[in-house]
Amino acid sequence: MNQSYTVAAVTVVVLATVLVGGFGLRISRTTSDFYVASRTVRPALNAAAISGEYLSAASFLGVAGLVLLHGPDMLWYPVGYTAGYLVLLLFVAAPLRRSGAYTLPDFAEGRLESRAVRRLVSVFVVGAGWLYLVPQLQGAGLTLKILTGAPDWFGGVLVALVVVVAVAAGGMRSITFVQAFQYWLKLTALLVPALFLLLAWQGDGRPRVDLDLTAAVVGRADHPLYATYGLIVATFLGTMGLPHVVVRFYTSPNGRAARRTTVIVLALVGAFYLLPPVYGALGRLYVPELPYGTEADAAVLLLPERAISGLGGDLLGALVAGGAFAAFLSTASGLTMAVAGVLTQDVLPSRGVRHFRLATPLAMAVPLGGSLLVSGMPVADSVGMAFAVSASSFCPLLVLGIWWRRLTPPGAIAGLLLGGGLAFAATVITVSGSVRSGWPHALLAWPAVWSVPVGFLAMILVSLATRGRIPSGTNAAMTRFHLPEVLMSGSRDGGASASPSASPSASPDATGGGTVTGNGTGDVTGNGAGNVTENVTGTGGAG
Repeated sequence: MNQSYTVAAVTVVVLATVLVGGFGLRISRTTSDFYVASRTVRPALNAAAISGEYLSAASFLGVAGLVLLHGPDMLWYPVGYTAGYLVLLLFVAAPLRRSGAYTLPDFAEGRLESRAVRRLVSVFVVGAGWLYLVPQLQGAGLTLKILTGAPDWFGGVLVALVVVVAVAAGGMRSITFVQAFQYWLKLTALLVPALFLLLAWQGDGRPRVDLDLTAAVVGRADHPLYATYGLIVATFLGTMGLPHVVVRFYTSPNGRAARRTTVIVLALVGAFYLLPPVYGALGRLYVPELPYGTEADAAVLLLPERAISGLGGDLLGALVAGGAFAAFLSTASGLTMAVAGVLTQDVLPSRGVRHFRLATPLAMAVPLGGSLLVSGMPVADSVGMAFAVSASSFCPLLVLGIWWRRLTPPGAIAGLLLGGGLAFAATVITVSGSVRSGWPHALLAWPAVWSVPVGFLAMILVSLATRGRIPSGTNAAMTRFHLPEVLMSGSRDGGASASPSASPSASPDATGGGTVTGNGTGDVTGNGAGNVTENVTGTGGAG
């Protein structure tokens, strides 16, 4: 491959990221712009931004690598990654936006009125974010190493520097434009070469892809059926708690916009995931040496030049390299934004934009160190572990917090520690390599099958045992989550902007900033657009 084309493509992506981020910085005028884009991001733009940050190294490189190594069984990865948004749409998207929170810790404190729960959720958000960041930086290092011969560490360090500058300078407003741009870049970078690769395959006489190659490589798990179920549970339920995904729903104008955003995300993500399996299948033909020791994640990067000779292969390879680098930048930007926000609110001694900018390098430094120390695990498997931790901790908290009135602070703490804590411990043991085979390895590498039920059961049983600890504001919070915006005070599109440095219990929401009291029947007093007071009678059902 011509290295000059690859270097030029990566350079263009980096410069475009900086320029698009600079455009967002020019229109960021308030603190609310910086943290939540003033809660004015419309569904189409927000969906492109969510898709841009969600389609990470695991999507761009890892899915194709796993299909190359292990065959069609790995298609559960793209299915799970996409279906997770359907679960999020049904149970979480609109109520979470109506909560008026900025981060998951904000939601936890506002719902359960407990600083202890907030602190524990903050720990899990930071841990999950760092766990998710590591494979992004590793993927960047792998990409530049294969395509340019750069040292292993260089790609990760480059991504870290660009992301820290973009996030610290422009905040959420800038990152929104950057991630939306990078989604379309990633889609183009896979779609255009895929079309030419299919034409080349047809020109070669449409040779049959050998799907039995799996027998020649080391098995992925001693108990593949269990591993598949573990993957399904983790990806279906883990999406709703990913910190960089959740924080984007707080930028929607209202709950209805959050749901529309999720529907569009399903379409955008589903369209993208049609492409990586094509690369994995064709990799069996054109890069057959990869399953025997070379990093299989490199299949997407190497395939264009192997299947198409000459200048055309070099240009297509450069386009793929640029798209891969955009994947690392967009996902790392969203994760860094989410982690830095939590560090600013719950770790640093004071809050505000200045301290957010101080927290940004810290949010990136720890995973950067981890990416340099840990290697050898496929990026899709690494990301799958982050999904397992998210599914075991945040999924029970969000589902029960939104839909079950009896959840108590002790119950939430027990579920987080047992479900999320055990999943995180299983991930650490798996990464350390101390358990490598048999049922112990399967249970630890794919813990969601048992850790998610543990999290739910712990929250339910402990909450039932501590009925006297149900927060006094539960009825008001539940009504707020489920009351449609048409019945809320103020403007439907939002009248006031929340200050993200305050907890939701003390901050007005963009839907009007009112306070909802009562259980289905009560007064809704708004102080968003025009200090409107209405009397609302109804059951407060889900909107």
